[in-house]
Amino acid sequence: MPVRRKPLPSINGETELKPQPAQKFGTFLGVYTPSVLTILGLVMYLRFGWIVGNLGLGITILIVLVASSITFTTALSASAIATNMRVGVGGEYYLISHSLGLELGGAIGIPLFLCRTLSITFYSFGLAESILSFWPDAWGAMPDYTIQILTAAIIVTITAVSGKSAGLALKVQLPIMAAVGLTLVALMIGVFTGGLRSPEWTATYRTAPQGFWYVFAVFFPAVTGFTAGIGMSGDLKNPQRSIPLGTLLAVITGAGIYLLVPILLGISSRVSFEELAQPGIIWSKIAILGVWLLLPGIWGAILSSAFGSVLGGPRVLQALADDGLAPRFLSRVSRTGQPTIATWISGTIALTAVAFGGLNAVAQFVTILFLTLYVTINFSAGLEKLVGDPSYRPTINVPWYVSLFGCLGAVVVMFLINPFACVAALVLESILFFHLRRRSLSKRWGDVRAGLWVTLARFSLLKLHRHSSDPRNWRPHILLFLADPKKRTGMVRLANWFNQNRGIVTACHLIEGDLERENIDINDKLQEMDQLLHNEGLVAFSNVNVVPDYESGAIDTIQAHGIAGLKSNTVLFGMPKKEDRLASILRVMRAISRMGKSTIIANLKWAHEPGTSKQIDLWWRGLQDNGDLMLLLAHLLNLNPEWRDAKIVLRSIVLQQEEREHMTANLNTLIAETRIRAKPEVIIKPPNRTVLEVMHALSHEADIVFLGLMEPKPGEEPEYAARLMKMVSGFNTTIFVRNAGEFAGHLI
Repeated sequence: MPVRRKPLPSINGETELKPQPAQKFGTFLGVYTPSVLTILGLVMYLRFGWIVGNLGLGITILIVLVASSITFTTALSASAIATNMRVGVGGEYYLISHSLGLELGGAIGIPLFLCRTLSITFYSFGLAESILSFWPDAWGAMPDYTIQILTAAIIVTITAVSGKSAGLALKVQLPIMAAVGLTLVALMIGVFTGGLRSPEWTATYRTAPQGFWYVFAVFFPAVTGFTAGIGMSGDLKNPQRSIPLGTLLAVITGAGIYLLVPILLGISSRVSFEELAQPGIIWSKIAILGVWLLLPGIWGAILSSAFGSVLGGPRVLQALADDGLAPRFLSRVSRTGQPTIATWISGTIALTAVAFGGLNAVAQFVTILFLTLYVTINFSAGLEKLVGDPSYRPTINVPWYVSLFGCLGAVVVMFLINPFACVAALVLESILFFHLRRRSLSKRWGDVRAGLWVTLARFSLLKLHRHSSDPRNWRPHILLFLADPKKRTGMVRLANWFNQNRGIVTACHLIEGDLERENIDINDKLQEMDQLLHNEGLVAFSNVNVVPDYESGAIDTIQAHGIAGLKSNTVLFGMPKKEDRLASILRVMRAISRMGKSTIIANLKWAHEPGTSKQIDLWWRGLQDNGDLMLLLAHLLNLNPEWRDAKIVLRSIVLQQEEREHMTANLNTLIAETRIRAKPEVIIKPPNRTVLEVMHALSHEADIVFLGLMEPKPGEEPEYAARLMKMVSGFNTTIFVRNAGEFAGHLI
């Protein structure tokens, strides 16, 4: 077979050459045939009579309708996703990982590989059971381990054939399909030539005392076969067309036949209801020519289902390896394009699962794992439709509520079958998801999650924009200006302390320059800032702006920053070392106040580890309405683990004893109304000392000192900047606050 080589991107960005099969399959051979033969297989021949004999015809039809509705909905969802992207190797894993992201794709991909692998064991058990039903009585009682030995031999055989060539395995299915059709004709002729009777409508549970959901779990793998064709996605000529067309046709074909067969079994007088309830090939007593006409179809269909599983499972493992979620050697393919190593590993796991004991035991494991897959496929399609990304334009348009109905139905059925297995499967997938997320996998494609957050953000912003602003709803949305991001990460940490996950912090780096004349890579600097903040464990949005000069650039940035109700309401500056730079910030502060935003200027000077002396001092004058915001910021700081034990002291200076009593009463009222834990302290200024000397003497050991800012008149900024520089010289970290926000002068 001619082989072409195609470069594939690896998880670390390198490329390597891998052989790919030149042969590709169409809708009929690649999707419809393996899907419909996997549907019309083991359960139809060996367990449909048992189901009708235990549940009666009415409940059996109900089971078929419930199971088929779940699979049809899932088939629609999978088809919708498949028609919206270029589908590669991995089948359902590929669809999910490219829709919900690599982490969730990996979390479902590993169970998907396991359920396909267990399906090999399931179908091999069925084939072994059907063969051993002809055990001669002359040989005596059959040893208990005989079915396990034969099952193991079947697994080894089909693994060897599938590992050699997918084309061979698929082409073998054409005569098998003809044989299956012949068995259905033989059954119908046998029913109508052997006499009819009224069916049994009520459930008896003759040989299934475990109840309805046990029988449902045994039946459900019959309808999971529609995914066999999806699993061949990497070997299709046109997967976007073949997957939806072949899958939906297979589901419809299977549902129609599964509604016909129980009716035929239920009305045939060739067997009693008690005989129907016995597991085995009951068809042999009804169909014309008996077992000799049935055997080729029965064995062929079961074998075909096993082939479908052994072809699909290794390709999931191959896709996981390609994406770095499994060892790289598992993605290696043979000269004919088959994932040989992955195939033999699948066969080995299937061989180990023989220890489960029998067909019914394996069926429950397969059912639960397949249902978790259905949940995820339906959830993916429903979420894609709800989010409505412009890139989501499937040619098969499935309403979101249809997909979510399929998702909910799969969850309910999974829980009712076995609640412990349901919880265990969900826990397993959750563990896998969080493990893969911690690995910080670098995805190479967009997924629906980004669109989901955009949709939720848009909805929230519209609601927030229509909501009237009130001081009660105030949260600190801080715009922080950083002169040098590498040296001023402490400012970002301070903003995060004030923010307390209640608002938004944006760290902005202004670069003075000309974008038209200078080659300044803004994206590169943004990435550097993002990486720096990530390495420091700081949460903030990065922003880089190139401006002609600092003052006008800062004012323009502040005016333009934010959207709807998430505009910045507080602007934070680091205190510069030069007075002229501080005067420039004070001029910007005047414009900020006109915008109704508050200003903070912070001088960070940690004399010791934060919180060691456990004291935060606020100097209150009550003249500029700054005290409200100062007290709130101190409270927010106090909520952080680093400052949780810090004592907040609310200080004020008066000239006389009468004023002291009045100010103390005012501060106590303020503390009570704001419900902020603080201690008031009113000091009478000694006649021989200045106010600043008193402040330095009392607060020189405090961790942080909060001071109010007044708005200097135009031209007086340099003089006021000099006063501020002198003021901070006697303190550790100093926070200057100018409250021009919506609650200025109002207790909060």
